[in-house]
Amino acid sequence: MLLKTTLRTAQRFSSSLQGHSRAMSVAFVAVLSGFAVAAFGVAPLLPDPAELPQRVVLETITPAGLHGQLDALAEQELELSRSALTQSGDTVGSLLRRLGVNDAGAAAFLSTDPQARRLLEGRGGKMVQARVRTNGTLVELVARSAAADDVQRRPRFARQTISQVDGQWRSQVELRPLVAQTRLSSGTIRSSLFAATDEARIPDAVAVQVAEIFATDIDFHRELRKGDTFSVVYEALVADGEPVAWGASSGRVLSAEFVNAGKVHQAMWFADATSGKGAYFGFNGESKNRAFLASPLEFSRVTSGFAMRFHPLLQTMRRHLGVDYGAPSGTPVRSVGEGTIEFAGWQNGYGNVVEVRHANERTTLYAHLSQIDVRKGQGVEQGQRLGTVGATGWATGPHLHFEFRVNGQHQDPLTVAKASETLSIDSTMRPRFNEQARSIKAQLELAQTMVGARQAIE
Repeated sequence: MLLKTTLRTAQRFSSSLQGHSRAMSVAFVAVLSGFAVAAFGVAPLLPDPAELPQRVVLETITPAGLHGQLDALAEQELELSRSALTQSGDTVGSLLRRLGVNDAGAAAFLSTDPQARRLLEGRGGKMVQARVRTNGTLVELVARSAAADDVQRRPRFARQTISQVDGQWRSQVELRPLVAQTRLSSGTIRSSLFAATDEARIPDAVAVQVAEIFATDIDFHRELRKGDTFSVVYEALVADGEPVAWGASSGRVLSAEFVNAGKVHQAMWFADATSGKGAYFGFNGESKNRAFLASPLEFSRVTSGFAMRFHPLLQTMRRHLGVDYGAPSGTPVRSVGEGTIEFAGWQNGYGNVVEVRHANERTTLYAHLSQIDVRKGQGVEQGQRLGTVGATGWATGPHLHFEFRVNGQHQDPLTVAKASETLSIDSTMRPRFNEQARSIKAQLELAQTMVGARQAIE
């Protein structure tokens, strides 16, 4: 401050010196130089702040009106939020007890109102959330459950809200769209695929899709190895921000990587921008979808392969000309490829049988069915339901006997699917495919760092 004041004085004085002799100007500059030296010479003489004396002051501070604040807080009506899933055989009383509700009026409404009673109708698994006062009375109850998709095939859920309006209980049902969240996860095989996906908190429906995607690359019944790893990017469906608990709990797998015995297998979902139809492709542009599925069941275990075996009924060694899959009665059986139903009916020891004729003199046979859902001459698509697993004919228990023939000769079904033809990305779609592949690779790399974990991308 001293220096600034001096400079301003000097400027005014300098202007008054204009027209005087050069000697006076030189003398004045010398005087200012002395001030500058003095200004810079004083600063080092200031005391070091660390050496200044310090004093600790302790003082009790009481917030103003503390008792009043506590009284106001005590007057507030607190609410608790609890959630539960409906169970088979639930009653109004059992459900409300699990939710911590003790409200005779609400219980009576849920028991007598026709729309409110739908809460406990049908299968269990509905997501129920209740807001309850500290005395147990109900403020609001919201139940979310599956609903039929809309005309554009967008998945929806039903939101049922039970609350009081003008002192009277009301029930309102709305149909709302399920929202898809992209999630990343990864895991390591220790015993089985489903054990590893459970450990990684991946829904079973996603695990089934992963097995389907790589079914022609990996035999999950015989080739799975301890230490194999996988990463997956998939859609999780949520209702009002909450993951749904019913069957459609997950959407499509968007991309996946499976490392089996050191070999890396990768796939991504790619859809046509115009039609919306899509399929799984490797990052090289080759389709993972082949002319034939690897199995007529979504996921099961092979109980008898294409080889010599001891026949359980005939008690002799005979060549087994197909593959047997162990599965519970009623499990859906699907066509492994597009074709036409050549036979649907009873065939002696095979029991209920469906036979499908495919292109290039190839046929498939599905035996011991408990139910047949197609008729002779009907066209079927790949993956279409033909019937259900059973134990008809010569069978010691429920299972599916499956055969594959080429020009009338039996072939090993487990090798035919791997050798069947594939498709490739059209050259006109290759730029968009490559751009999407780069983005998906980055997501998979992130998923690989999340062994046993899960992350949602908003």
